[in-house]
Amino acid sequence: MTLLIFVVCAYLLGSVSFAVLMSKAFGLADPRTYGSGNPGATNVLRSGKKAAAILTLLGDAAKGWLAVFLAIKFAPHNGDGLLMVALVSLAVFLGHLFPVFMKFQGGKGVATALGVLLAISGWMGLAVLATWLLVAVVFRYSSLSALVASIAAPVYAMLLHLRPELVIAVGVMSMLLIWRHKKNIQNLMSGKESKIGSKKKEAQSA
Repeated sequence: MTLLIFVVCAYLLGSVSFAVLMSKAFGLADPRTYGSGNPGATNVLRSGKKAAAILTLLGDAAKGWLAVFLAIKFAPHNGDGLLMVALVSLAVFLGHLFPVFMKFQGGKGVATALGVLLAISGWMGLAVLATWLLVAVVFRYSSLSALVASIAAPVYAMLLHLRPELVIAVGVMSMLLIWRHKKNIQNLMSGKESKIGSKKKEAQSA
């Protein structure tokens, strides 16, 4: 029963969209109505409000971190505990991708995944973040940064000798991240992908 409660609560927490909340707080248009249409920090940045984008990034990462941190804190100290942490990690991530509060149309999960990884292992999370930042600085494509970081995450998990349950959870998240970026992959290959900070379409004030 404890496992089910944690998984359901993690999913509901993941379903909270900070992109939508911050946009409303700053008087911006719904992020699903402009740019890429993705309710995430990168798209909110296209509104021109850097503060809203930063808070979106922090909020989405924080919910991933909090769910896993609580699971680690209260999980039993045995194999069932590792399973609970792995399932909670996936639940909060899936909540962001398929939020019940937004008709299951959510974001791509990059920030939430980062929060999850930081909670599982600080070193792994920092390594993934460093990978994202390096690619972003060199190429200025958020999607490419996310794809490279997604591929690197399970590799880092194995190099850090994390338990199999956690490596599998990280691997599943990575595959889902890549799948969610399938349109971005097509745009990158055709040279149509927008760079960080670009405005596909001006965000109008609400």
